Amino acid sequence: MKGIQIEGDRLVWTDVPRPALEAGSIRIRVKASAVNRADLSQRTGGYPPPPGASHILGLECSGVVDQIAADVTGIAVGDAVCALLAGGGHAEEVVVPAGQVLPIPRGLSFVQAAALPEVFATAYLNLYVEAALRSGERALLHAGASGVGTAGIQLCRAFGNPVYVTAGADDKIERCLALGASGGSNRHRGRFVEQVAGWTGGKGFDVILDPVGAAYLNDNLDSLALDGRLVLIGLMGGVSAEVPLRLMLMKRLRIIGSTLRARPVAAKSVLMAALHERVWPLIESGEIRPIVDAVIPIAEAGRAHELIASDTTFGKVVLAID
Repeated sequence: MKGIQIEGDRLVWTDVPRPALEAGSIRIRVKASAVNRADLSQRTGGYPPPPGASHILGLECSGVVDQIAADVTGIAVGDAVCALLAGGGHAEEVVVPAGQVLPIPRGLSFVQAAALPEVFATAYLNLYVEAALRSGERALLHAGASGVGTAGIQLCRAFGNPVYVTAGADDKIERCLALGASGGSNRHRGRFVEQVAGWTGGKGFDVILDPVGAAYLNDNLDSLALDGRLVLIGLMGGVSAEVPLRLMLMKRLRIIGSTLRARPVAAKSVLMAALHERVWPLIESGEIRPIVDAVIPIAEAGRAHELIASDTTFGKVVLAID
């Protein structure tokens, strides 16, 4: 089979070993696979796959079930599915634990379905499991125009949480507002923290979801309400910062570090089951939708990486396999 390989500074669509089917797993004939910033980081050595995972890029895919392990039930050969992966999605075939596979929501194409698993799992996990966001509580999402951001906006709107965003351009803020955000701040036009009091009536946010890290830490903590939770999911703005402990004590704040890729299969399976129960019906009704910015042939994966690195996209970039 073919898959994407990293050869120097190039991504090459070339022959790769076919993965073996293991107990508890299924083989998917891949039709589409979305690109995440984690793929860009892995490409440069900053985010290696967990032990035992495929070294091929790709953390989510859609396709057709091609083979099923003897101990797997509830899935049939020929089913149209999408999957959350620890790696391997940028290839013609991938083997994945059955618990990380869901049926494609009715009415969606393979391209649209490939844009669902990683970002909706990440947004749901960190907002509604790690941060335990309750109905009526306010949330702030940094990088609101990203895949996780656009997923998070829609989840918050659907579950009754006023949501605000930061992004890097006015048109991105406008598109976030159209998705359901109540307000937004262009990071190139000033510090978001200066708008928090107006957004929240002086109370602050209950939950902040942050892929930035050190550069935003103090402003994030200043922006939280009493008993507020900061969920850190990335380090694009630095890996080290001083923590104002007095503020954390006085406001009873929590900083939660969270990654998804290296979690055990059992934990990912529980998460995917929650998505199937709570989010998939909203996708099928049209209340929530995948946001796809561009579709690129998988042989041109390098161009997809350049597009994401340009910081001009809104939502997901998807690689299609003929």
